[in-house]
Amino acid sequence: MSSAVKRVAVVVETSREYGRGVLRGIIRYEHEHGPWSIYFQPCGLGEPPPAWFRDWRGDGVLVRADTPQLAEAVLAKRVPVVDLRLAFPEYGIPSVGVDNHLIVDLAFGHLLERGFTNFAFLGFSRRPKIWWAEERCEYFVRLAENAGGTCHVFQPRRARESHAIGEYDREQLVAWVRGLPRPVAIMGCSDDCSLQVAEVCRVVGLRVPDDVAILGVDNDEFLCNLSQPSMSSVDLGPERSGYRAAEWLDEMMSGAKVKQKELFLPPIGVVARRSTDVIAIDDLELVDLIRYIREHACDGIRVEDAMRRSELCVSTLQRRFKALLGRTPKEELIRVQFERAKQLLISTDLSINEIAARCGFHEAKRLISLFHSQAGMPPGAYRRQARQGN
Repeated sequence: MSSAVKRVAVVVETSREYGRGVLRGIIRYEHEHGPWSIYFQPCGLGEPPPAWFRDWRGDGVLVRADTPQLAEAVLAKRVPVVDLRLAFPEYGIPSVGVDNHLIVDLAFGHLLERGFTNFAFLGFSRRPKIWWAEERCEYFVRLAENAGGTCHVFQPRRARESHAIGEYDREQLVAWVRGLPRPVAIMGCSDDCSLQVAEVCRVVGLRVPDDVAILGVDNDEFLCNLSQPSMSSVDLGPERSGYRAAEWLDEMMSGAKVKQKELFLPPIGVVARRSTDVIAIDDLELVDLIRYIREHACDGIRVEDAMRRSELCVSTLQRRFKALLGRTPKEELIRVQFERAKQLLISTDLSINEIAARCGFHEAKRLISLFHSQAGMPPGAYRRQARQGN
């Protein structure tokens, strides 16, 4: 084998969809920029360093370090390494992750747009606490309070010794869910957490999403569709993270200096399923109008088309709409188009013209103008910035 071929160890779990997405991104980068000689075996989170890694010698490591033992074993190799777990920032390993504030912004915005004023957050029942999970919780509570709502946080009764996440005292979780005000919107720190809430709701007879709307994080399609009803979730774009981590490692193996220790990418967006398919308000006229706009904003409709569906006069609809959502029907239509355009820019390679058409714009220049006014930059610059991270 040529000495030019870089030897890369990949220690990333295959037991979760996020890890498998990361692996897909690494593979795509290697196919485009390799060849690499990749050392890999299937594994799960929380496992000790694999036996083969002890004697491995190579040029770089891509890892999702979930234990101090694995983080220390990787550092002991004294080769370039990029971590995609960010569980132990104290080790100073260059890391690629997803911006927690942007994750929560998307999650909270999705729930707030459905008219909820009662919110709840379910974190990990794990000790020691995971910093990024705590950051999601604290920011979600802050957003709820800033919006004038209330937020209830589940506090596990006792610490667990294992590294498993999403494992709760069942009786305590049942009591917590039963004691929440209704209707309530719950954000789980991960799909694992949210799936347990959905199961508790089924057992105690609470309706999802009418009594309890549930939103997860990771967009693990197996877990989201295992839930009944299917569960909405924030798509973190793991394939993109894996690709960017592989690109960064390649630069480091080629001698580039590490200029930053952490790279945070924006999430792709919320994948809406039945668990949040509700508008928690009693005004049926507004519910119909809001649903119509959100479902058809990217079909090229005009606000006038939506307003004609109601028997109420335009001024009354405008006033009640703004009182509820804080924006006019036209602003809501533009918001939906803008959010869809952002998702397509981040997650696809579609041209600006194609994205404009998919978002209901007859001309690309209207989309470009929207990005200048809303994001302060053209859509192409937004795409580059989102993919590079901050």
